[in-house]
Amino acid sequence: MSLNSIFQYFVPKDKKIFFPLFEQAASNVVAIATVLVEAVNTANPATREEMFKQIDKLENRGDELTHQIYLELGKNFITPFDREDIHALATAIDDVADNIQGAANRMSLYRIDEYNEHIRKLSDLILQGSIDLEKAVRELKDLRNVRAIADSCIRINSVENQADYVFDRAVADLFLYEKDAIKLIKYKEILAALENATDMCEDAANVMESILVKNA
Repeated sequence: MSLNSIFQYFVPKDKKIFFPLFEQAASNVVAIATVLVEAVNTANPATREEMFKQIDKLENRGDELTHQIYLELGKNFITPFDREDIHALATAIDDVADNIQGAANRMSLYRIDEYNEHIRKLSDLILQGSIDLEKAVRELKDLRNVRAIADSCIRINSVENQADYVFDRAVADLFLYEKDAIKLIKYKEILAALENATDMCEDAANVMESILVKNA
């Protein structure tokens, strides 16, 4: 191996590898969340099922991107920030997509035909958190606009707090008014998956805040 080849091995390639992958993964989450909002607001069951299939495809794309990030971690000696933070951020972004897909899958399998205000509100909050997640991820590449990343993370934390309130209110209403035990269980599982998606947005925000502190 020539000396030039050895030097090339150690040249940082993160701007060509990790950041585009993170940006694609975050954009994919926004796409999934957008379809979810459309699905829970449509009155056409057939259209909704097609949207659920679209969510499945987008979630699979997210898995591919996450796997690619993991592979690049093993192949690259130099990384833009701590390896554990890269792994944690990729995992958290993927977990947002997983929970959205999990909620949509339950809606389909359980043959839910009534999409109440709590489900619609949690879906809106997931989309809101996903958009802020994407904004923060796009600022990571140079870490110059620290304020923008921090502001996005603060908004994500606020979204998660709102989702906690909506989830608690929704579960309380289920126990107060729903007399069908099976229906209660179905809705509680769906609501939990939706709320967990906002938790994963917050996990991703926490990782990015950690990156900011370490690179201050």
